[in-house]
Amino acid sequence: MNHPLPDIAAQATYHNLPLDWVGMAGIALPIQLGGAVVSASIDIGVSLDAADARGIHMSRLYLALQRLTHQTLDIPSMLRLLDECLGSHHGLSDSASLTLRGELPLERTALISPLSGWKTYPFEVNARQDGHGVNIELQVEVTYSSTCPCSAALARKLIQQRFSDDFPAHQADYVEVLDWLGSPQGIVATPHSQRSKATLRLRLAESCVELPVLALIDSAEQALGTPVQTAVKRADEQAFALANGQNLMFCEDAARRLHHALRQLPQASAFRLQVVHAESLHAHDAVAQSSCNWA
Repeated sequence: MNHPLPDIAAQATYHNLPLDWVGMAGIALPIQLGGAVVSASIDIGVSLDAADARGIHMSRLYLALQRLTHQTLDIPSMLRLLDECLGSHHGLSDSASLTLRGELPLERTALISPLSGWKTYPFEVNARQDGHGVNIELQVEVTYSSTCPCSAALARKLIQQRFSDDFPAHQADYVEVLDWLGSPQGIVATPHSQRSKATLRLRLAESCVELPVLALIDSAEQALGTPVQTAVKRADEQAFALANGQNLMFCEDAARRLHHALRQLPQASAFRLQVVHAESLHAHDAVAQSSCNWA
């Protein structure tokens, strides 16, 4: 004779205390995003609003989550998942949430040569459904190069001084100056630059169907002008040096560029951003933040 197995989670508790969130963290799951297969780490859970209930049914959440396996991650698939989580906990939970983290691999071409290589972009998606509706946020990290405008001006000043020392007034010849400009003794100083990171977080508009991860990355890299490169030849490195020289940026400049770019994204109802310039001059970082309609 088969006897039903005990369901301890369904037993009543005498503590009578609701909990904000109960669930699982760090679940491994392959998904599709931006045309790539991504190994994601997922947190999923619900509120425990029934004060006399001892626990939730975690296996129901886990099985519901597996339906995302190998699917393209989009807004409808996340909404279906949250609905299923709440439906399987009717009478127990009033809210459900999902946090998904991973690194999106994208192939990027070189600036000049036909070379290409792969870069990864860390991302995070947060989705929550409760009595107030649905809220979905997308966060992406973009790495770029930033050359200090102050350092560039100081370097130019030193080059001017060396030129004045090496070429007394009205004694400069075109060929001599051309050779001097290409020599180490001519360009005596160079500005400092650093690898920098922008963390961009969007609150998605209700009209969104797809996660705008590629649009967000492309918009940010175009606004900055100096995204870090993958495979390069000397011509690419020279083009990158030119891009840095034409896009001198304090952290404040980078934050303002990105702010203007994100305001043009129709998929965003609100956003906030932070840029971090890992200073090569100082032992500390330079940081700037900005936001729009973020409450």
